[in-house]
Amino acid sequence: MPDQGNTRYEQLADEMAQAMRDGLLQAGERLPSVRQTCQRRGVSPSTVFQAYGLLETRGLIDARPRSGYYVRAQKRSARALPQLAPPRTEATAVAVSALAFELLESTRDPAVVPLGSAFPAAHLFPFDALARSGARAMRRVKPAQITGALTAGDAALRQALRRRYTLQGVPLAEDELVITNGAMEALNLCLQAVTVPGDVVVVESPTFYAALQALERLNLKAVEVATDPQEGVDLAALAELLARQKVAACWFMPTLQNPLGALMPSARKQALVALLARHGVPLIEDDVYGELYADVRRPPPAKAFDQAGGVLHCASFSKCLAPGYRVGWAAAGRYAPLVQRLKMMTSLATALPPQLAIADYLAQGGYDRHLRRLRAELAGEQQRARRLIERHFPAGTRVSRPAGGYFLWLELPPAVDALALHHRAMALGISTAPGVLFSADRRFVHHLRLNVGHPGDARVDDALRRLGELAIAELAAVR
Repeated sequence: MPDQGNTRYEQLADEMAQAMRDGLLQAGERLPSVRQTCQRRGVSPSTVFQAYGLLETRGLIDARPRSGYYVRAQKRSARALPQLAPPRTEATAVAVSALAFELLESTRDPAVVPLGSAFPAAHLFPFDALARSGARAMRRVKPAQITGALTAGDAALRQALRRRYTLQGVPLAEDELVITNGAMEALNLCLQAVTVPGDVVVVESPTFYAALQALERLNLKAVEVATDPQEGVDLAALAELLARQKVAACWFMPTLQNPLGALMPSARKQALVALLARHGVPLIEDDVYGELYADVRRPPPAKAFDQAGGVLHCASFSKCLAPGYRVGWAAAGRYAPLVQRLKMMTSLATALPPQLAIADYLAQGGYDRHLRRLRAELAGEQQRARRLIERHFPAGTRVSRPAGGYFLWLELPPAVDALALHHRAMALGISTAPGVLFSADRRFVHHLRLNVGHPGDARVDDALRRLGELAIAELAAVR
């Protein structure tokens, strides 16, 4: 059976983390011994050791040899969070595809250090287990499954996804899910379902460049709304925008937003859904990074607060389990029948073998264990990368503090041209994602998104050092 809910050691770790946040366990304080915790909590030593190990991975405690475990002082970084100026308020035609294609081409070269890539390191994913699942599933496949999976997708996979939605507090109707060729097809189908050419779509500022590419392809206009690096979309600014502008849809990423890493608190997600429902504006929720949240409990998606069927929730396994399998989905609310028809009129179906492989893998019960390992590795690598940026980048550089995932958003000193920096870094075999990619009006000229999800890649440390040196040299040249 698949893992369901938190294990006992996760619950214990979560309770102790909350005690630290509440000030009941102070920085420098020694935690109860393993024996004491066993007696007080009625758990096994193994449970306590696993809980303490999880707290150590999350950077909340330190293990001291022959002394025990101590609450770690949570130092604030000397690097401040990026500051984002309010975006333009008028709708803008979009043209970012040429630069996005150039970036995609650069990340295909294995000799290039992939700080500009959209994917974490391949060794983080259980490809051997997925291959075994695929072989096992294909031996069992029946001819009726092939035609039965057309358009909506494999029934076993859809059932497994519905169970996971239910655990997140999001019950879905049986016919609401459509399996797609990755999340991008899901997002594009949902966008087509709620817009016509010339419509205005609200996006975050900055936003994921693939969203801008989708708007460009469908001849839609973008209007950007201010987005906080920690808490996501500015709801007051969005309310003001909706009051004065006719909007067809919003395309937002409320959980671990790309590129900022912002995590909208649950209460704000609920308020967002209610605001859009009042205006009759559908929300396309891009949730491809939600499983990479660095804490124990996955934050609920905005879809969890949808009462009117106006949230079209899109996700995939590409960033959390199976890059390259191209298995995504849309839970499209009241728009699900239209999304299914659009799927039938475009790609018709998603390839069955990868669906069967993932469905079998989920049935084996190891997915949540894999996610725990993946989250821990990415969290550790993010902390390490922030320390390297602190050491090597010019004074005045600001760095995001995401609650998970593998992207960092950097605001460099204003005199640094991030696109020029990107081209100079590419000459040294280092890719980056310059900030101009993440806005319809190419406004983030001294910003970078860096992919730090490459634990074990010895090249990354040197690449960050050299990138910092290039930024310092450019800054010196203009002074």
